[in-house]
Amino acid sequence: MENRYFQKALSNFTTDFAVGGTIRALADKGLNVNEIYERLDYPVSKDTVAKLVWAHYLDNATISLSDPKGIASKQAVTYEKTQDEYGRISYKQVKRSIELTGEYLPCDFGKQIYKDKEAFIKKLEILDARDRDYILGLPWPLETVWHKDDDRIRRIIQSSN
Repeated sequence: MENRYFQKALSNFTTDFAVGGTIRALADKGLNVNEIYERLDYPVSKDTVAKLVWAHYLDNATISLSDPKGIASKQAVTYEKTQDEYGRISYKQVKRSIELTGEYLPCDFGKQIYKDKEAFIKKLEILDARDRDYILGLPWPLETVWHKDDDRIRRIIQSSN
């Protein structure tokens, strides 16, 4: 049991080290999970890409699991690679505060997908493929989350209502 836990942690670390930065950079440029997955040369599953993108959106406050009204900032944790004078590489934890500025829109895509996936996909047919893949590629929870207001999320919300 402990060995399985260690193997999973090592696998997650290796994947994040190999492609985590690339995935986060491409997500910041507005690419969806499918577009990111197609650009990677490293053997990683689309599900892993989706989880890394989701975690990145939570870390950089693109998505919030709780209503951000009244909350000025949140703590984000990242890891920076450091090298000592002998060439040993280590990672140090860096905590930073992210300001929750701007508006957030409530999204219940996870509920809608769970309730009736075919009907939800049919609602999204009026969107272009990139917007549709943005929603369908992420692992939305079965609860309302808040997404930073932008043109893409407004288009998606209007089509899914």
